[in-house]
Amino acid sequence: MDGTMTDQVDHGGGIDAARARFGGARADWIDLSTGINPLPYPLPDLPRPVWTTLPDDSAQSALTAAARKFWQVPDGAAILAAPGTSSLIARIPALLPAAQVSIPGPTYNEHGRAFRAAGWQIVEGAEAEARVIVNPNNPDGRQWREVGEHALTVIDESFADTAPEQSLIALATRAGTLVLKGLGKFWGLAGLRLGFAIGDPDLIERLSTMLGPWPVSGPALAIGSAALSDEAWARATRARLARDVARLDALMAGAGANVVGGTTLFRLYDTPDAALLQQALAQQHIWTRIFPYSGRWMRLGLPDGDGQWQRLTSALEALR
Repeated sequence: MDGTMTDQVDHGGGIDAARARFGGARADWIDLSTGINPLPYPLPDLPRPVWTTLPDDSAQSALTAAARKFWQVPDGAAILAAPGTSSLIARIPALLPAAQVSIPGPTYNEHGRAFRAAGWQIVEGAEAEARVIVNPNNPDGRQWREVGEHALTVIDESFADTAPEQSLIALATRAGTLVLKGLGKFWGLAGLRLGFAIGDPDLIERLSTMLGPWPVSGPALAIGSAALSDEAWARATRARLARDVARLDALMAGAGANVVGGTTLFRLYDTPDAALLQQALAQQHIWTRIFPYSGRWMRLGLPDGDGQWQRLTSALEALR
């Protein structure tokens, strides 16, 4: 698939639209379409001033220090916290005059959408002024080892915390390079809206100016600091995700779906008719992800708890 596929606007989620078509109350649905950890980081109790005062420098510094330690950010790379990686993705194309950008696809489509909206031309191959890679890639889990050098290089590691040894954070010291991280996927805190750009200090400073003062809320600063400091939770979560995704693979294999790739937060399966399988599961109020560029690919996240596992098992058995 070429990079232009990233311009198609399709995402996980969309339970309201699924309900409009297949019925049921919101609470009836199991959403396996997003790849978000279904067992999120437990929220700490927050003191009242976190909610009632503007974020101060000490809270920002604590979050930055926790992020630098957790992700082993190399000296010389700067860190910027933002209200979600999406806010960074939307602004990054404005860092350089519009030219050509390479976005190997299929991949997360918001990168292509943002660059095109800023006047960039999306091209195939690595010979371009800018390059965007998603590591590991969404939806197939492809892992990158080398990205080349460009005037602007964006490395989206939204799913990399499942396997930190595969991170390309060491490249954050390269001129023109930005590595994106977030707490939405591995920590399961998508609603917190907390993301990070890590890399070239000049680009980080310009992004900071674009975001303006107090871009991250006080509660997000406090929760982010706690989550990034809890390495024991991260280790235990990686082990649990590995067990759960093996269980999901076994279930889907029994339903005739073959693993194409993915991470321990989501799996991509090949099935004879992805749209038909999605519809059959949706009739039992289980929502999955399919793609406009493949009639065979289906992506599933992990169920939340024994009840959801049993419902998915029963639904798949009913289809045999």
